[in-house]
Amino acid sequence: MLQHSLKLLRGTKSGLHLVKTKPLAHACASNSKLFSSMPGQEDAGKEFLNQVEEFYEKAAHLVRDNLIDRLPSRMPEADRIKKVDGILKVIKPCNNVLEISFPIKKDSGEYEIISAWRAQHSHHRAPCKGGIRFSPMVDEHEVKALASLMTYKCACVDVPFGGAKAGVALDPKLYSDNELEKITRRLTVELAKKGFIGPGVDVPAPDMGTGEREMAWIADTYSQTMGWQDINAHACVTGKPITQGGIHGRTSATGRGVFHAIKNFAEEASFMSMVGLMPGLGDKTFIVQGLGNVGFHSMRYLHRAGARCIGIAEWDGSIYNPNGIDPKEIEDYKIEHGTIVGFPGAEKYEGDLLTEQCDILIPAALERSLNADNAELVKAKIIAEGANGPTTAEAEKIFLKNNVLVIPDLYCNAGGVTVSFFEWLKNLNHVSYGRLTFKYEKDSNYHLLESVQTSLEKKFAKNSGEIPIIPNPEFETRIAGASEKDIVHSGLEYTMERSARAIMRSSMNYNLGLDLRTAAFVTAVEKIVKVYSEAGLTFT
Repeated sequence: MLQHSLKLLRGTKSGLHLVKTKPLAHACASNSKLFSSMPGQEDAGKEFLNQVEEFYEKAAHLVRDNLIDRLPSRMPEADRIKKVDGILKVIKPCNNVLEISFPIKKDSGEYEIISAWRAQHSHHRAPCKGGIRFSPMVDEHEVKALASLMTYKCACVDVPFGGAKAGVALDPKLYSDNELEKITRRLTVELAKKGFIGPGVDVPAPDMGTGEREMAWIADTYSQTMGWQDINAHACVTGKPITQGGIHGRTSATGRGVFHAIKNFAEEASFMSMVGLMPGLGDKTFIVQGLGNVGFHSMRYLHRAGARCIGIAEWDGSIYNPNGIDPKEIEDYKIEHGTIVGFPGAEKYEGDLLTEQCDILIPAALERSLNADNAELVKAKIIAEGANGPTTAEAEKIFLKNNVLVIPDLYCNAGGVTVSFFEWLKNLNHVSYGRLTFKYEKDSNYHLLESVQTSLEKKFAKNSGEIPIIPNPEFETRIAGASEKDIVHSGLEYTMERSARAIMRSSMNYNLGLDLRTAAFVTAVEKIVKVYSEAGLTFT
């Protein structure tokens, strides 16, 4: 492990003193309902990492013999076994973990030590990719678990990145904007000094507690310091505002990806028959845990597709309406009041909303919210993991026993990294999608209409004048060609659909039934092993 620490003398008579931040051992009291089943924070990160490694080991064991058989037959069997076993060992651990401590001067004049971590799980593809989260509960083990998950997620949806993740142990609600900017910019410098950020090395993105504002600070800091001579410097981070090289559709990407994941499996009759539901999304009920960016956009797109949101669970309370909750109304209410509590279009819900009757449950909050304590009580037939690691291994076994379809996180919430990939490509190309083709496509479409009109008039209207050709509303909206948002949405939908088909094939090939998590891990492991097998290992 690389470690970088800055040690300062304690306060003198001047009154200056240092406060070192540490991951909190518990959430605030008002969080108790949402996260009451989580273990102590000192154990949660380790358990999460062990959980991801268990899922990997299960898939690796399942696919091992097939991987051996796929190697060239001219290799002796003993050599093929050694090669596959060796690569499977290489994949599991994190390649690099950086621990950082640095000081900031708060608005009050006090000095505080900030603790942070950045883990790079795999370099089988470059650059590494993964978000930066600001959370008082984050620790090194959680960062390593999330970095590992990012490797498998990218492979699952064919995004050519290795996995990475960063965590800063703080609660952003307790800091001013000025303090957060100092922390973010200093973090960027510390990452750059150790080679943990760069367009071709390691590309962060938003995660819990961060957004496009923080990503803009990172891009600006990197481009003005370590990357001042690099024309691609703004590709060092994704999830930026449009003016700073961001891409249209990135904000809603993860939630939109969750929607496509649900849609792809809900429309597959073979899987719906196994859980006792009719194919399609029309009039299906769903509950969302966490109305943040992911939860809200999942809700919005499912509502448009004909599904009905009957409940929302948040950190400070839950609401329920069996007749449905309108996404626009709840959005407006939350923006105005800062909470969903008291929303007039639903009733306050007492108890664990995750166990309420519904067709689809979307956990889009934190890890381990579905566990051995509440899994037997869950009545949903489809669980779509909008969050990372919301289902424990124990809960997974219970869901499989109860014929519940769990759409796993490494596929379900991969919309964010998919569109981040599009943004990264846009930054490297230095041109927005569609800019070079707008005019040509528009002119081509009008020429096509004119050609059809001329042909009809020659054939049928020699003496009666013109035959007007009027495009229908759908064609009218597309006549000018695809916008950047259109291209992003299309690319995301295609990626999610193709990846779903690959997971379904793995499920059938290995007779996994509803165990989509193992099928997704198998899909990812096969791709990663192929990269290592064909590229070889450097200096071994």
